Amino acid sequence: MLTIFPEFFRGPFEHGVVAKADGAGILKIHVHNLRDWTSDRHRTVDDRPFGGGEGMVLKPGPIFDAVESIWPQRTPEQRVILLSAQGPVFDQEAARRLSKYRELLLICGRYEGVDERVAEHLADEELSIGDFVLSGGELAAAVVIDCVARLLPGVLGNEASAIQESFSAPGEKMLDCPHYTRPANFRGWKVPEVLLNGNHEEIRKWRRQAAREKTIRLRPDLAEHLPPEEPPKKRRRRKVEPEAGAPVPTESDKKEVLQ
Repeated sequence: MLTIFPEFFRGPFEHGVVAKADGAGILKIHVHNLRDWTSDRHRTVDDRPFGGGEGMVLKPGPIFDAVESIWPQRTPEQRVILLSAQGPVFDQEAARRLSKYRELLLICGRYEGVDERVAEHLADEELSIGDFVLSGGELAAAVVIDCVARLLPGVLGNEASAIQESFSAPGEKMLDCPHYTRPANFRGWKVPEVLLNGNHEEIRKWRRQAAREKTIRLRPDLAEHLPPEEPPKKRRRRKVEPEAGAPVPTESDKKEVLQ
Protein backbone atom coordinates (compact mmCIF):
# COMPACT_ATOMS: atom_id res chain seq x y z
CA MET A 1 0.00 0.00 0.00
CA LEU A 2 1.07 3.55 -0.72
CA THR A 3 -0.58 5.94 1.74
CA ILE A 4 -0.11 9.11 3.75
CA PHE A 5 -1.50 7.30 6.82
CA PRO A 6 0.60 4.12 7.21
CA GLU A 7 -0.52 3.71 10.83
CA PHE A 8 -4.07 3.13 9.60
CA PHE A 9 -3.25 -0.44 8.58
CA ARG A 10 -2.05 -1.55 12.01
CA GLY A 11 -5.61 -2.47 13.00
CA PRO A 12 -6.92 -4.30 9.91
CA PHE A 13 -3.81 -6.41 9.34
CA GLU A 14 -2.89 -7.31 12.93
CA HIS A 15 -5.90 -9.60 13.33
CA GLY A 16 -7.67 -12.42 11.50
CA VAL A 17 -6.66 -14.57 8.56
CA VAL A 18 -4.55 -11.87 6.87
CA ALA A 19 -2.35 -11.48 9.94
CA LYS A 20 -1.97 -15.26 10.23
CA ALA A 21 -1.09 -15.58 6.55
CA ASP A 22 1.46 -12.79 6.86
CA GLY A 23 2.99 -14.46 9.89
CA ALA A 24 3.15 -17.81 8.08
CA GLY A 25 4.85 -16.25 5.06
CA ILE A 26 1.96 -17.04 2.68
CA LEU A 27 1.75 -13.37 1.80
CA LYS A 28 3.70 -10.26 2.72
CA ILE A 29 2.21 -6.85 3.41
CA HIS A 30 4.30 -3.71 3.04
CA VAL A 31 2.95 -0.26 3.90
CA HIS A 32 4.80 2.67 2.29
CA ASN A 33 4.50 6.26 3.48
CA LEU A 34 3.98 8.53 0.48
CA ARG A 35 5.63 11.40 2.35
CA ASP A 36 8.96 9.55 2.15
CA TRP A 37 9.08 10.63 -1.51
CA THR A 38 8.70 14.36 -0.90
CA SER A 39 11.56 16.86 -1.03
CA ASP A 40 10.34 19.91 0.91
CA ARG A 41 10.62 20.35 4.66
CA HIS A 42 6.84 20.18 5.09
CA ARG A 43 6.69 16.83 3.22
CA THR A 44 3.90 18.17 1.03
CA VAL A 45 1.92 15.63 -0.99
CA ASP A 46 -1.04 17.75 -2.13
CA ASP A 47 -1.84 21.05 -3.82
CA ARG A 48 -4.79 23.14 -5.00
CA PRO A 49 -6.53 21.98 -8.20
CA PHE A 50 -6.02 23.93 -11.44
CA GLY A 51 -9.20 25.73 -12.48
CA GLY A 52 -10.28 26.27 -8.90
CA GLY A 53 -12.63 24.24 -6.79
CA GLU A 54 -12.89 22.90 -3.29
CA GLY A 55 -10.38 20.63 -1.60
CA MET A 56 -6.85 19.54 -2.37
CA VAL A 57 -5.46 17.03 -4.87
CA LEU A 58 -2.60 14.57 -4.37
CA LYS A 59 0.36 15.62 -6.52
CA PRO A 60 1.67 13.26 -9.21
CA GLY A 61 5.39 13.68 -8.42
CA PRO A 62 5.60 11.83 -5.09
CA ILE A 63 3.31 9.05 -6.34
CA PHE A 64 5.32 8.46 -9.54
CA ASP A 65 8.59 8.57 -7.59
CA ALA A 66 7.28 6.13 -5.00
CA VAL A 67 5.96 3.53 -7.47
CA GLU A 68 9.07 3.75 -9.65
CA SER A 69 11.25 3.37 -6.57
CA ILE A 70 9.31 0.42 -5.13
CA TRP A 71 9.17 -1.33 -8.52
CA PRO A 72 12.10 -0.01 -10.61
CA GLN A 73 11.29 -2.52 -13.36
CA ARG A 74 7.65 -3.49 -13.66
CA THR A 75 6.78 -7.01 -14.77
CA PRO A 76 3.47 -8.49 -16.02
CA GLU A 77 3.16 -10.24 -12.64
CA GLN A 78 2.86 -6.88 -10.88
CA ARG A 79 -0.23 -4.69 -10.84
CA VAL A 80 -0.60 -1.04 -9.79
CA ILE A 81 -4.12 -0.24 -8.60
CA LEU A 82 -5.49 3.20 -7.82
CA LEU A 83 -8.33 3.11 -5.28
CA SER A 84 -10.79 5.65 -6.58
CA ALA A 85 -14.50 6.43 -6.44
CA GLN A 86 -14.38 6.72 -10.26
CA GLY A 87 -13.16 3.15 -10.85
CA PRO A 88 -15.20 0.06 -11.75
CA VAL A 89 -16.77 -1.58 -8.71
CA PHE A 90 -14.60 -4.25 -7.10
CA ASP A 91 -16.31 -7.64 -6.87
CA GLN A 92 -15.47 -11.32 -6.40
CA GLU A 93 -14.55 -11.72 -10.06
CA ALA A 94 -12.01 -8.91 -9.68
CA ALA A 95 -10.68 -10.52 -6.49
CA ARG A 96 -10.11 -13.81 -8.32
CA ARG A 97 -8.35 -11.97 -11.13
CA LEU A 98 -6.07 -10.03 -8.77
CA SER A 99 -5.20 -13.14 -6.77
CA LYS A 100 -3.32 -14.45 -9.83
CA TYR A 101 -0.71 -11.65 -9.68
CA ARG A 102 2.50 -12.07 -7.73
CA GLU A 103 2.44 -8.50 -6.36
CA LEU A 104 -0.12 -5.73 -6.03
CA LEU A 105 0.62 -2.11 -5.27
CA LEU A 106 -2.43 -0.19 -4.05
CA ILE A 107 -2.38 3.60 -4.19
CA CYS A 108 -4.66 5.10 -1.55
CA GLY A 109 -6.19 8.36 -2.70
CA ARG A 110 -7.02 11.21 -0.30
CA TYR A 111 -8.60 14.64 -0.15
CA GLU A 112 -10.43 15.63 -3.35
CA GLY A 113 -8.66 12.96 -5.38
CA VAL A 114 -5.44 12.16 -7.21
CA ASP A 115 -3.88 13.99 -10.17
CA GLU A 116 -5.43 12.40 -13.28
CA ARG A 117 -1.99 11.69 -14.77
CA VAL A 118 -1.55 8.99 -12.12
CA ALA A 119 -4.64 7.19 -13.43
CA GLU A 120 -3.70 7.71 -17.09
CA HIS A 121 0.02 6.96 -17.08
CA LEU A 122 0.97 5.08 -13.90
CA ALA A 123 -1.84 2.90 -12.58
CA ASP A 124 -2.81 -0.26 -14.45
CA GLU A 125 -6.40 0.15 -13.32
CA GLU A 126 -8.72 2.02 -10.96
CA LEU A 127 -11.01 0.25 -8.50
CA SER A 128 -13.87 1.36 -6.30
CA ILE A 129 -15.49 -0.68 -3.53
CA GLY A 130 -18.91 0.86 -4.10
CA ASP A 131 -20.94 3.78 -5.36
CA PHE A 132 -20.15 6.04 -2.44
CA VAL A 133 -17.33 8.37 -1.39
CA LEU A 134 -14.83 7.61 1.40
CA SER A 135 -12.43 9.99 3.11
CA GLY A 136 -9.55 8.05 1.59
CA GLY A 137 -8.51 4.85 -0.13
CA GLU A 138 -7.17 3.15 2.99
CA LEU A 139 -10.47 1.49 3.89
CA ALA A 140 -10.91 0.39 0.29
CA ALA A 141 -7.37 -1.04 0.18
CA ALA A 142 -8.03 -3.04 3.36
CA VAL A 143 -11.20 -4.48 1.82
CA VAL A 144 -9.43 -5.45 -1.41
CA ILE A 145 -6.50 -7.07 0.40
CA ASP A 146 -8.70 -9.05 2.77
CA CYS A 147 -10.86 -10.34 -0.10
CA VAL A 148 -7.92 -11.25 -2.35
CA ALA A 149 -5.89 -12.81 0.48
CA ARG A 150 -8.67 -15.28 1.31
CA LEU A 151 -8.35 -16.75 -2.18
CA LEU A 152 -4.67 -17.61 -1.79
CA PRO A 153 -3.87 -21.28 -1.07
CA GLY A 154 -3.25 -21.89 2.61
CA VAL A 155 -4.78 -18.67 3.94
CA LEU A 156 -8.06 -20.21 5.09
CA GLY A 157 -8.03 -23.19 7.40
CA ASN A 158 -10.65 -24.85 5.20
CA GLU A 159 -10.14 -23.85 1.58
CA ALA A 160 -13.63 -25.10 0.72
CA SER A 161 -14.95 -22.09 2.65
CA ALA A 162 -13.92 -19.76 -0.17
CA ILE A 163 -15.72 -21.97 -2.70
CA GLN A 164 -19.07 -22.11 -0.93
CA GLU A 165 -19.51 -18.42 -0.13
CA SER A 166 -21.58 -15.70 -1.75
CA PHE A 167 -20.44 -14.85 -5.29
CA SER A 168 -17.95 -17.72 -5.14
CA ALA A 169 -18.80 -19.55 -8.38
CA PRO A 170 -17.15 -17.97 -11.46
CA GLY A 171 -19.74 -16.35 -13.71
CA GLU A 172 -22.46 -16.52 -11.05
CA LYS A 173 -23.73 -13.84 -8.69
CA MET A 174 -25.66 -15.63 -5.99
CA LEU A 175 -25.73 -15.10 -2.25
CA ASP A 176 -24.64 -17.81 0.14
CA CYS A 177 -27.30 -20.16 1.49
CA PRO A 178 -28.72 -19.74 5.03
CA HIS A 179 -26.68 -21.37 7.79
CA TYR A 180 -27.84 -22.81 11.12
CA THR A 181 -26.16 -24.27 14.19
CA ARG A 182 -27.18 -25.65 17.59
CA PRO A 183 -29.73 -25.64 19.10
CA ALA A 184 -31.99 -27.14 16.46
CA ASN A 185 -34.96 -25.46 18.13
CA PHE A 186 -34.34 -21.90 19.32
CA ARG A 187 -37.34 -20.05 20.78
CA GLY A 188 -39.62 -22.15 18.62
CA TRP A 189 -37.72 -21.42 15.40
CA LYS A 190 -36.61 -24.75 14.06
CA VAL A 191 -33.77 -25.66 11.73
CA PRO A 192 -35.08 -27.00 8.38
CA GLU A 193 -35.55 -30.74 8.71
CA VAL A 194 -33.54 -31.49 5.57
CA LEU A 195 -30.35 -30.27 7.30
CA LEU A 196 -30.78 -32.84 10.05
CA ASN A 197 -31.40 -35.99 8.01
CA GLY A 198 -27.81 -36.62 6.91
CA ASN A 199 -28.72 -36.95 3.21
CA HIS A 200 -25.90 -34.95 1.60
CA GLU A 201 -27.44 -34.81 -1.85
CA GLU A 202 -30.74 -33.50 -0.48
CA ILE A 203 -28.85 -30.98 1.66
CA ARG A 204 -26.88 -29.77 -1.38
CA LYS A 205 -30.08 -29.30 -3.38
CA TRP A 206 -31.78 -27.48 -0.50
CA ARG A 207 -28.84 -25.12 -0.04
CA ARG A 208 -28.73 -24.34 -3.73
CA GLN A 209 -32.44 -23.55 -3.88
CA ALA A 210 -32.37 -21.61 -0.59
CA ALA A 211 -29.49 -19.51 -1.94
CA ARG A 212 -31.51 -18.71 -5.07
CA GLU A 213 -34.53 -17.69 -3.03
CA LYS A 214 -32.44 -15.55 -0.68
CA THR A 215 -30.76 -13.79 -3.60
CA ILE A 216 -34.11 -13.00 -5.24
CA ARG A 217 -35.50 -11.73 -1.92
CA LEU A 218 -32.53 -9.62 -0.78
CA ARG A 219 -30.79 -8.77 -4.06
CA PRO A 220 -33.38 -8.73 -6.86
CA ASP A 221 -30.84 -6.82 -8.96
CA LEU A 222 -28.85 -10.06 -9.23
CA ALA A 223 -31.78 -12.22 -10.38
CA GLU A 224 -30.70 -12.17 -14.03
CA HIS A 225 -27.25 -13.48 -13.05
CA LEU A 226 -28.54 -16.55 -11.22
CA PRO A 227 -27.56 -19.98 -12.51
CA PRO A 228 -30.36 -22.10 -13.98
CA GLU A 229 -32.37 -24.22 -11.59
CA GLU A 230 -31.46 -27.86 -11.43
CA PRO A 231 -34.00 -30.06 -13.25
CA PRO A 232 -35.78 -32.57 -11.01
CA LYS A 233 -34.03 -35.90 -11.01
CA LYS A 234 -35.92 -38.54 -12.96
CA ARG A 235 -36.82 -41.59 -10.97
CA ARG A 236 -35.83 -44.86 -12.54
CA ARG A 237 -38.69 -47.31 -12.94
CA ARG A 238 -37.88 -50.45 -11.06
CA LYS A 239 -38.63 -53.68 -12.84
CA VAL A 240 -40.74 -55.95 -10.65
CA GLU A 241 -39.86 -59.59 -11.07
CA PRO A 242 -42.71 -62.15 -10.69
CA GLU A 243 -42.66 -64.20 -7.55
CA ALA A 244 -41.27 -67.69 -7.73
CA GLY A 245 -43.91 -70.09 -9.04
CA ALA A 246 -46.19 -67.28 -10.25
CA PRO A 247 -47.50 -67.68 -13.82
CA VAL A 248 -45.72 -65.50 -16.39
CA PRO A 249 -48.27 -63.03 -17.88
CA THR A 250 -49.09 -63.55 -21.54
CA GLU A 251 -49.63 -60.79 -24.12
CA SER A 252 -53.41 -61.16 -23.74
CA ASP A 253 -53.07 -60.72 -19.98
CA LYS A 254 -51.14 -57.47 -20.55
CA LYS A 255 -53.81 -56.20 -22.94
CA GLU A 256 -56.55 -56.90 -20.38
CA VAL A 257 -54.60 -54.94 -17.76
CA LEU A 258 -54.22 -52.02 -20.13
CA GLN A 259 -57.94 -52.03 -20.92
